[in-house]
Amino acid sequence: MHAAVYYETGRPEVFRYEEVADPECGPGDVVIRVEAISIEGGDTLNRAGGEMATTPHIVGYQCAGTIVEVGDQVAERRVGERVVTSMLWGSHAEMRAVPEAVAWPVPDGADLVTAACVPIAFGTADDCLFEFGHLEAGETVLIQAAAGGVGIAAVQLAKRAGATVIATASSDERLARVAPLGIDHPVNYSEDGWVDTVRALTDGQGVALAVDSVGGKVLGQSAACLASRGRLISVGSAGRDPQPFDVSLLSMANRSLTGVFLGAEVGTPRVRDMITRHIADVAAGKLQVLVDRTFPLAEAAAAHAFLESRQAVGRVVLIP
Repeated sequence: MHAAVYYETGRPEVFRYEEVADPECGPGDVVIRVEAISIEGGDTLNRAGGEMATTPHIVGYQCAGTIVEVGDQVAERRVGERVVTSMLWGSHAEMRAVPEAVAWPVPDGADLVTAACVPIAFGTADDCLFEFGHLEAGETVLIQAAAGGVGIAAVQLAKRAGATVIATASSDERLARVAPLGIDHPVNYSEDGWVDTVRALTDGQGVALAVDSVGGKVLGQSAACLASRGRLISVGSAGRDPQPFDVSLLSMANRSLTGVFLGAEVGTPRVRDMITRHIADVAAGKLQVLVDRTFPLAEAAAAHAFLESRQAVGRVVLIP
């Protein structure tokens, strides 16, 4: 098979499009022929400086395709079934082997490119808002980086749950493309004074919950947007701007900070069932996935560079 691989971490230019060995199918695994690869934010971070589990390394959490082989201990999946899969690495390739537990069936008639973008984005958003964020109807939530995959999912899930949604992005143009999905108050966080804008939208009280996937200095600004007893969720660091977090921002008003990583529980029955529901809702048109652009797998370097340019609204997808 062919894959986008690298021999050292670094800028997108480290990618090489090469022929590598087909994956082996373990007893509890399924092997899929990959048809769509959703590039996750973690994929770009791993390529830039993450751990290399193999050499050459095939990066990538999430992709969808058709099962071509199953292990002898596989109970539910079958050859010919369309699935979307999530794993710590290996998506940027023509074939992939994953445990059965992290392969979700795609409903008949559903678009496979769209399905490829669901589990991590919607699963992460759901955990941030509800499992750990405890969002309730009538509360106000701040969703940072609303034009990204997790942000777009979070906007829709929060609105559907009856929350008032304040959402940020780096430009008015990007906000305008996401606003119809459920943003009540769009805020451009590239402008000075955006924290004051958020607080003004809540009559100075602050938000009950903030979901922050940017990190760095923005995480502190998210904390400053919280109401008394507000909850702050940190999920990744897309801003790539590491800075110490000032915990006094929490203790002054009995606020809390929780870190969320979907991968820690992705194979559990709770998460499997939750993601299954989101795949069904996307397939039925009850939730939307935005795909900004597709690239051939051979152009993985260009696709990663485009995603890192922060021009995309929604997902960037590779097609083998």
